[in-house]
Amino acid sequence: MDFAHDKETEELRERLLAFMDEHVYPAEPVLQEQLAAREDPWSTAPVVRELQAKARERGLWNLFLAGHPEHGGLPNLRYAPLAEITGRSPRLAPIALNCAAPDTGNMEVLTMFGTPEQRERWLKPLLNAEIRSAFAMTEPAVASSDATNIATSIVREGDEYVINGHKWFITGALNPECAVFIVMGKTDPGAERHRQQSMVLVPRDTPGVSVRRGMKVYGYDDGDHGGHAEVVFDDVRVPADNLIGGEGEGFAIAQARLGPGRIHHCMRSIGMAERALELTCRRVLDREAFGRPLAEQGVVREWIAEARVAIEQLRLLVLKTAYLMDTVGNKGAHTEIQSIKIATPRTVEWILDKAIQAHGAAGVSQDLPLAGWLAGVRSLRLADGPDEVHLRSLGRAELRKYRRG
Repeated sequence: MDFAHDKETEELRERLLAFMDEHVYPAEPVLQEQLAAREDPWSTAPVVRELQAKARERGLWNLFLAGHPEHGGLPNLRYAPLAEITGRSPRLAPIALNCAAPDTGNMEVLTMFGTPEQRERWLKPLLNAEIRSAFAMTEPAVASSDATNIATSIVREGDEYVINGHKWFITGALNPECAVFIVMGKTDPGAERHRQQSMVLVPRDTPGVSVRRGMKVYGYDDGDHGGHAEVVFDDVRVPADNLIGGEGEGFAIAQARLGPGRIHHCMRSIGMAERALELTCRRVLDREAFGRPLAEQGVVREWIAEARVAIEQLRLLVLKTAYLMDTVGNKGAHTEIQSIKIATPRTVEWILDKAIQAHGAAGVSQDLPLAGWLAGVRSLRLADGPDEVHLRSLGRAELRKYRRG
């Protein structure tokens, strides 16, 4: 078993690490200033566009799109170490490389299931970062941990679909550059449970689409990525050609979309954990309490050791999952995808908590990114399926191996 990266991946790593040092990290305070000064509280900061231009020049673009090298995409195993690096600056690096959710998942959906016309109209500008997009699945009135509960209706009337529904926590929808929603709803409530749902493309400027407000997550509004919006669809009419795939295929498309999304979140979270550990080590070596550096306190050393062990474990499991996704497909990697989705957010949450503790009051303040990162990682334990759903499914699959008959 060879743990080394191949030559091409190592070259990309070196190029990306240089890009981070030369451009991304210095741009972090610039982003803060621009976000505070902008007139539209949800618009893209100019520094993002500057970084995107530099990233494209360096061939660091659309790296997430596995199986599509024509767009810059890499296999999951080669993308993993690069996504981890971008996770060290989660507000800037992923979007600088056009590798930020929810656009990544929407591009994957259009690549896999879109018609030539849909790809020309929506995928092409997304690949070029000319527009943003949103994925409208979660609803406030139902338990969205079970996607079959979705109540939004998508009804065929002649050559159109009429959409009525209420969504929330729709990431990126408040950004004025968000041009299209992929909306999941029910086209046939009487069909088999997993064949009731469909997905349809809804341009944001369609009459009846109302973006009501931004939802906060632990007090953070995620304004640098276009917020988490509450959206109402009131007799929204779109051409029947806007259907993605066929009627009743929405649940299957959602699963195809969420698999890569889950591993991408985990890849980036490992990078976040690495940077948090780095900040912690520098802090405890620099600060003294009770006559000696914090680094000499036994409990602090234990935190650091536990964090290192946990990061190494997570990285190996994520790399194994990436390898399986590349070789046997998402279905064959189902157990591992669920495992990393369970393990990574809650483990990184623990690492961030200890990093905050080591920084004292500064850790919970706006002067450091740790509190914001913690809020984001905590939300990942709900996003793309809560822990309990994955634990339930994974436990059931494990028991199935030992059932008799």
